[in-house]
Amino acid sequence: MNIHLVDLTDATQIAEIYNHYILTSHCTFEVTAVEPAEMQSRIEDVLDRGFPFFVAEFDTEIVGYAYAGQFRPRPGYRHSAEVSVYLRQGREGRGIAAALYERLFDEISKLDFHAVIAVIALPNDASVRLHEKFSFEKVAHLREVGFKFGKWIDVGYWQLNKNTAK
Repeated sequence: MNIHLVDLTDATQIAEIYNHYILTSHCTFEVTAVEPAEMQSRIEDVLDRGFPFFVAEFDTEIVGYAYAGQFRPRPGYRHSAEVSVYLRQGREGRGIAAALYERLFDEISKLDFHAVIAVIALPNDASVRLHEKFSFEKVAHLREVGFKFGKWIDVGYWQLNKNTAK
């Protein structure tokens, strides 16, 4: 497996991965599939803002990706980043997400961030385990704030501060 910085040509495969979650799960509250051009625009936005975005690749297939972005748009939040990781369907449980996060967090540690936040639609035991493996702690639980597939969905916030990182 090769983990490297994203390239804009990766947008089509990244959109394929993300669209699976849009159409089949509550991991994201988007409800309409994302076109590759839209995904490319989103990747450009992440990179233009100086945030890291990595992909995991086997041969020429992208099997997962992880990136950071601004937690909230106000200037007072400029030292807080939000992170996300997604895997291609069928690639779960192989350590890919952990490897992506190791690379992402290594890069984040070089930047001027104090807090890293993960927002997890619940239930999602695999995502909770992954984040807690990296010493994230649950700091909030919002009840029934998302609605998808005819169901209300809870959202949890997990946080890691620079002084508590492993």
